[in-house]
Amino acid sequence: MQVILLERVAKLGQMGDVVDVKSGYARNFLLPQGKALTASESNVASFEEQKAQLEARNLETRKEAEALAERLDGQQFIVIRSASEAGSLYGSVTPRDAADVATSEGFSLDRRQIILRGPIKELGLHIVAVALHPEVEVEIALNVARSPEEAELQASGKSIQELAAEEEAAAEFEISELFDDIGTAAAEDDELSSPVAADESGSDEEQPR
Repeated sequence: MQVILLERVAKLGQMGDVVDVKSGYARNFLLPQGKALTASESNVASFEEQKAQLEARNLETRKEAEALAERLDGQQFIVIRSASEAGSLYGSVTPRDAADVATSEGFSLDRRQIILRGPIKELGLHIVAVALHPEVEVEIALNVARSPEEAELQASGKSIQELAAEEEAAAEFEISELFDDIGTAAAEDDELSSPVAADESGSDEEQPR
């Protein structure tokens, strides 16, 4: 199926290009989102008439996107989720989740602008692409954690495995300290009881024959 692009589409073409695409891709994505028109003679003629206006509008929206990109690029957003001790999420983080958390922080994004390179199903820092405009793309980081405190530690560069190892080491240290305290208390008890035993032994020897 041939369509004429109304804007740049990654890996497909630039505004005004007539390209061949699969019918399903055109009907389910390009046409309903206003990214293209079927390449009929009337649509091609209509595009040529409106080309200057479309280019001007594209330039304006690109400038707006570039201004937002300067503020958004490299930002990190915290996403709190339940997860196992091994760090596996009970579910996954979706494009809608990413858009919602960014919007709550003052960056108005739509889930369709979020580009996930793969499913997010683990705790940690995940880099996500955001298409602000067909010609403007930035990256943000999603800090997926079980609590704000854990997110802060992850932001400092520690992985969930390192955090788990530290917690395990701290627990082992506490147990070791507890046993040391018990051992010390037992030794003190022995010292206190020793003189009594000695006195009792001495008194037996002093008994007259």
